[in-house]
Amino acid sequence: MKKIVLLFSGEGFNAQNIVENLHEKECIVACGITNRADAKGIEKLSSLGIRTEVLCHTGFDSREAFDAKLVGLIRSYEPDLVVLSGFMRILSEVFTSNIKAINLHPSLLPKYKGAKAIEQSFSSGDTECGVSVHWVNSELDAGEIILQKSFIRSGDESLESFSRKIKELEFEIMPEAIAQVLKS
Repeated sequence: MKKIVLLFSGEGFNAQNIVENLHEKECIVACGITNRADAKGIEKLSSLGIRTEVLCHTGFDSREAFDAKLVGLIRSYEPDLVVLSGFMRILSEVFTSNIKAINLHPSLLPKYKGAKAIEQSFSSGDTECGVSVHWVNSELDAGEIILQKSFIRSGDESLESFSRKIKELEFEIMPEAIAQVLKS
């Protein structure tokens, strides 16, 4: 069975969803790695029996130095695929040229790249909104799109209800995209 490594920075809801839907079914989740020692996802993954590692980015002289250490840690698990699931770091070419990875992004790329995508998408007035899974490359949120899912915004949408729809789509799309990539 193929192996994946999950990278996350915060709550870990998407990482938890991936484990619950795919672990020991479509693949083995070998490890979850976070760059934040206080990430709530550590507890979520640990409670599901998934090993977690913390590699804080703050102790490094450069983004490249952190990425080199991260690449080494990832390689120690020999994954077939790395999945960025709320990993809030811009990755350098040290990472992108050495690791086969996909990322979940809360907009219909190529629109609204970066950390404020939900707010930008909501404020845009676009009728169709959604989420994307894409290959990670050296340009922020610019890798080849693997899968997208969308919804038609209702006229009285609040940011809260909009965000909830985005999260629901994320939960649907990520396990599907991972399974699709691992089978190809």
